[in-house]
Amino acid sequence: MTNQIRGLLFDKDGTLFDFHTTWGAWAETFFRDISRGDAELASAVASKMGYDFANKAFDKESIIIAGTPNEVMLALKEHVLGWSEEELFNHINKVASEVPQVEPVPLIPLLEGFRAKGMRLGVATNDSEVPAMAHLGSAGIIDLLDFIAGFDSGYGSKPETGMQMGFCDVTGLAPSEVAMVGDSLHDLISGRDAGMTTIAVLTGTAEVHELAPYADVVLPHIGEIPGYLGH
Repeated sequence: MTNQIRGLLFDKDGTLFDFHTTWGAWAETFFRDISRGDAELASAVASKMGYDFANKAFDKESIIIAGTPNEVMLALKEHVLGWSEEELFNHINKVASEVPQVEPVPLIPLLEGFRAKGMRLGVATNDSEVPAMAHLGSAGIIDLLDFIAGFDSGYGSKPETGMQMGFCDVTGLAPSEVAMVGDSLHDLISGRDAGMTTIAVLTGTAEVHELAPYADVVLPHIGEIPGYLGH
């Protein structure tokens, strides 16, 4: 029941920040960088990774959408020459850290509203911790969060449940008192498997019919959560 929800654990990309705007900008910069300015090669490598340069759009199955930076690096390394695994991984994080984030709704007043209701808040992302902290810091919301975890923070990655249980450990909440909020099946499956309520939002690439089987509710964006919770 929504009146039992005392904590919200948010995905980052596609949830707290609009996926297409943020990661489209990342893709344009990143693929040109690793292709040393060769536009034809950049387009070819991007295509293999599920990004269409011409239409500036991601394929829903792109590893970039739900994969960790390490998984993206491993998928990339066979398509580009002259980059070591470490260089690729570091450049993925560097470009990600520098990309401006677009909020689907103003985050500070939304999260302050949740805090005023006594709710505990966290972020669980498959991004690396360093760019995650950069993005959350730029948005000015780090101090409003009780828990921040990237795939490399020691809790594992989604769709496993380590981040969810880590949030519960830090906050003292039971999984049944927490809602996992995300835009992908990885988010919803990990939340459901942990015993949490699952809230899907449509600011990523997935559509209602894809998310609905795994979600207790599907909302247009996180700004609709207070209404759903009855706040």
